[in-house]
Amino acid sequence: MAEITITETDQRRSNARILDVREDFEVAEGMIPGALHIPMGQLQARLGELDPAVPVIAVCRSGNRSAAVADALNGAGYKADTMAGGMTAWTRAGLPTT
Repeated sequence: MAEITITETDQRRSNARILDVREDFEVAEGMIPGALHIPMGQLQARLGELDPAVPVIAVCRSGNRSAAVADALNGAGYKADTMAGGMTAWTRAGLPTT
């Protein structure tokens, strides 16, 4: 697992799956456009929604949960990275949200 910057995440959005693992109330504040929302606690049950052939960038509020999710995904045969700073850093940088 690599920890990648918000800039790298923005550049890779077109060829990677952004996976937002925050809770519903957090996602209500805004998500990266095109991201798939699967709360961390539901990941195991919803793993089939991810294509193992598509790299994953896990995102949460600050980067802690997404790092744990990226580790778990890599252990399950996916290629997953985590976005450093999470949505806090993304929003602070003025990057787009929906």
